[in-house]
Amino acid sequence: MEPVRRRNPFELRALPQEDVFFFCKKIDNSRLEREPDPKAPKACWSAIGAAALAVALIGGVLLPNLMSTLAGYQLEKLRAEERSLVDERHNLEWKEAELLNVNRLERLAKDRNLTPPAPGQLVHLNGKDSSVAMMQRQ
Repeated sequence: MEPVRRRNPFELRALPQEDVFFFCKKIDNSRLEREPDPKAPKACWSAIGAAALAVALIGGVLLPNLMSTLAGYQLEKLRAEERSLVDERHNLEWKEAELLNVNRLERLAKDRNLTPPAPGQLVHLNGKDSSVAMMQRQ
């Protein structure tokens, strides 16, 4: 019988795969040239064509919605402009009515010493009155 070996209580147990040794070899691939793949250009152009088709389809689907939204913004802008123009027209009509008020016009005439003409001061230019000298065509 073999004598029983007593373990040191302060000794650590072995780590897993402690006996495996990895050797790293330096590999230099700088002198290698990659061989071109003859199918790569076709695959690339196929991917570009598929992406362009997808963009065109998505654009075709989203374009009407986008145009509708832009038309809505334009419509609201035009409505706001119409409201402002209606308000401006209302203000101008109010100012015109204020300026053409008969009492105001009479007051302005009085301030500038403008009086209505007397009955004898009126001259009718219908060509029958002999007191009005008219230019004769020759």
